[in-house]
Amino acid sequence: MDQKSVDTRTPLTNLTERYSQAVSYAAVLHGAQMRKGTSIAYISHLLGVSSLVIEAGGDEDLAIAGLLHDAVEDAGGLPRLADVEARFGKRVADVVFACSDSHNEEWKASVSYWERKQQYLDHLVEASDDALIVSTADKLHNARAICVDLQESGVDVLDKFNGSRQEVLRYYSECCRIAVERGVSTKLTLPLQAAVEEIRAYVDGNI
Repeated sequence: MDQKSVDTRTPLTNLTERYSQAVSYAAVLHGAQMRKGTSIAYISHLLGVSSLVIEAGGDEDLAIAGLLHDAVEDAGGLPRLADVEARFGKRVADVVFACSDSHNEEWKASVSYWERKQQYLDHLVEASDDALIVSTADKLHNARAICVDLQESGVDVLDKFNGSRQEVLRYYSECCRIAVERGVSTKLTLPLQAAVEEIRAYVDGNI
């Protein structure tokens, strides 16, 4: 490849066999899961988040954390976290844990949508830079999917979430605000801001 054709705007991320192992691990953990309200395999979201992390300059650890960011929340709780650390190291496990808004199914079922999300937001303010990158990539991939759903089906698609339409909008707005204030890459924050504003237009009835 001609040197001039290489995009040097972000660091080069070299992926090893370890990343391939993480893809296989994520496929096993989430293989039977679908994206909320769809028949789309959930691993598409995990691969999408990992891709966004890489495009924003994240290294292999963060790319793997992108693949596994829902492993604790949706596939095993704290025992799963211990397994992630044993397989992929403490840095990956720390990011995965930081990106989990719950590690206890009973607690998750007992609290309101906003109580759970507010706790996550409070934690996000103090989270590591590593966790902020993966969390923002996660929110961006989800927000873009929401925008497509809104374009195809209208604002009623927001009713698939446990929170109200305003709470969903508020959550993504706050995640975006924190990411911007913490200096997360504009490769993630600019498109997230655009997606949030599109969601806002639907919620406010301007579309």
